[in-house]
Amino acid sequence: MPAPHTTHDDPLLACLVEITRLHGNPCSAQHLSAGLPLVDHRLTPHLLPRAAARANSSVRVIRRPLQNFPTALLPVILLLKQNRACVLLSLDGDDAVVHYPESPAPVKMSLEALLEDYSGLAAVVQPLYRVEARAKEGIAELKNKHWFWATITENWRLYRDAIGAALLINIFALMIPLYTMNVYDRVVPNNATETLWVLTLGIGLVLLFNFILTTVRAYVVDAASKRVDVRLSALIMERVLDLRMEARPGSVGSFAANLRSFESVRDFIASASLTTLVDLPFVLLFLAVLAWISPYMLIPPIVAIIIVLVVSYFAQRHMETLTKQTFQAAAQRNAGLVESLSGLETLKVLNAQSHAQRNWERSTEFLASIGGKIKLTSSSTVGFVQTMQQMVTISVVVIGAYLVQDAALSMGGIIASSMIAGRCLAPLGQVAGLMMQYQNARTSLDSIDGYMKMPVEHPIERNFVPRPQLDGAVEFRDVSFVYPSTDQKVLSQISLSIKPGEK
Repeated sequence: MPAPHTTHDDPLLACLVEITRLHGNPCSAQHLSAGLPLVDHRLTPHLLPRAAARANSSVRVIRRPLQNFPTALLPVILLLKQNRACVLLSLDGDDAVVHYPESPAPVKMSLEALLEDYSGLAAVVQPLYRVEARAKEGIAELKNKHWFWATITENWRLYRDAIGAALLINIFALMIPLYTMNVYDRVVPNNATETLWVLTLGIGLVLLFNFILTTVRAYVVDAASKRVDVRLSALIMERVLDLRMEARPGSVGSFAANLRSFESVRDFIASASLTTLVDLPFVLLFLAVLAWISPYMLIPPIVAIIIVLVVSYFAQRHMETLTKQTFQAAAQRNAGLVESLSGLETLKVLNAQSHAQRNWERSTEFLASIGGKIKLTSSSTVGFVQTMQQMVTISVVVIGAYLVQDAALSMGGIIASSMIAGRCLAPLGQVAGLMMQYQNARTSLDSIDGYMKMPVEHPIERNFVPRPQLDGAVEFRDVSFVYPSTDQKVLSQISLSIKPGEK
């Protein structure tokens, strides 16, 4: 088995290299581990799936006794005690054939001796099917998974649980208006004290379950957001470190500012935005209950919803333009700051401090002006939605008064309708408040998506030939070099030769 590194021993990585060789897809240790956050220069079981993905393979860590290990899963990596590992090749009764990283060839040993070192965990590595390039000729390319949305969908089970909890929470939200209506219409006129306490006990249980589900939903969404944040942050950093040098952005400060804007994307996928979006479809449920109480009660909320949607649409269009200007100006200001700090000595030598100070103050004034416009638009939209919500409540009460005079509605129906009508517009008010956050997240995601599409040194769709040793000479003949976006040659007609071992 080839040594995984030249300077230190890494048993798990060496075992993965051996597994890829056995599967007919040999990969070097450098290719599998390049850029990964190794712990003490070693591959850990937590990083094993990411390393195996570079060999177009999947990894599943299982806890299984060796006596009952399926032969169909072999070869498999066994995690041994004291952070050691080996490759289990075959089982034959009371004997096992294994390959240790420090051993040049497989060895046969007793199963009892292997069990003494076995930790109980095994990593099953399975190669994924890959279509060859020649088979793709004349056929439309399959669309690759998007780096962001693919990570989101990996946690779909957590989001499914959150949506299920949101369904029950919104159903429970209807219980209090219906409880109030029954108390006013049936309990009070008939002085039914026993019925009152039965209904109160029932609504108390509903409130208890509502609290439990709200807590569970917040926990589930936070757990999903944490997983997505960790995964996306690692993916972005890994991509940045693997960028080809010719594709590196010209301004390091602007590049860093755009990458830092990922925080706005992370905030948007957090619990506040998700729960608001989940609550939107249940507006139809509240409208259906209003129609059951009285069809006339549908008029105020439907009219208000249409008006709010129109106003929110135009506000969102206006905020989109302002957000893009803010994003560009912030990146430019950060670029100036980083370049000023890195070239502070040059600034002092050229006496250019005033120029840098002027650019900084102009950028700050522009950002403050645009930020004020964004906040004004957002707060005005939220205030308008709240005003419409109050007007809907008043309109429902007025319509209900006329219906009571015509004996078409009870007093409890008016109270329940006013409570449910306010609930109809509540999610829309939260959506209006999230518009600014959405625009920031959208602009940031578009910017980072551009960086994720830049060429890298190790594209996932390419296979690299493993070369454990390279002893070759390098020779340049009449070489010229020009930096990107410039016309001046840095090197012109240069010839040189570097023999093996020379520097």
